[in-house]
Amino acid sequence: MTASLHDTEIPTTVVASDAEHGATGPEVAGHTPAGFSRLLRSEWTKLRTVRSTIWALVILVVTTIGFTSLLSWLAMTQWDTFTPLQQHEVMADPAGQVLGSGFQFSQLAVCVLGVLVMTAEYSSGTISASLLAIPRRTPMLAAKSLVFAVVVFVVAEIAAFPSFFIGAAIMNSRAPVSIGDPNVLRAIIGAGLYASMLGVFAIAIGTLVRHTAGAITGIIGFVLVLSPLALLLPGTVGEHIHAYLPTVAGQGIAMTAQRSDDLLTAWQGFGVFGLWTAGLLALGAYLLKRRDA
Repeated sequence: MTASLHDTEIPTTVVASDAEHGATGPEVAGHTPAGFSRLLRSEWTKLRTVRSTIWALVILVVTTIGFTSLLSWLAMTQWDTFTPLQQHEVMADPAGQVLGSGFQFSQLAVCVLGVLVMTAEYSSGTISASLLAIPRRTPMLAAKSLVFAVVVFVVAEIAAFPSFFIGAAIMNSRAPVSIGDPNVLRAIIGAGLYASMLGVFAIAIGTLVRHTAGAITGIIGFVLVLSPLALLLPGTVGEHIHAYLPTVAGQGIAMTAQRSDDLLTAWQGFGVFGLWTAGLLALGAYLLKRRDA
């Protein structure tokens, strides 16, 4: 995936044309609605014309639906081997089990693509052209994040709704669930919100690190490594550290039921994830202005 993105030059024609037609300085920087709309069009052009974007989003949809179907089917075929506690967890939140099983794997595609959205401009050298046309860097980062967040949300919802209906049909005999049940629709939409926030989180990591391999390692560490490590810490300290990790806190928005030992509600957890993302993005914006391209 990385190689294909490097082989494809990220277009900067939209940004360059704005500068050529006199849209420079404050206007391109986003001081007016028209200027920021040009930034959005520029970032949308960059995103949609890169081959890795299409492949990563296809992987997001296919892996979400595929793993949801596979893991739901395996859960039903092995139901009698589950302990009573495992069966209770599935029956208590079947929608969360359905959505979580697929997105647990597909979220890696969002992480990688989010990192590449930023680091590819550095590795290909197009960041210099972008910053030459847009002297103020913070609006560029904001436009990039907004465009990517919207695209990921739409694609994640395209994956979430069929995943839910397929998984619910497979699990109907043991853990029936309907879209009209309490919090189910919120959980389906929440899966898209989580993926969207994760994409912006990945952009923030990419902005801080600037190197593709290091940034991908960092984001995967946040998603897959820190959570089990935090669980090894003793007592309430470990419980609180684990609960307030960005992706752990954010995943609650895609669940329908809150466990008795959860420290945060669904929206509180998503708010914690948002604060993590906003903080890293603000730090990234500061360093983006301080560093040379």
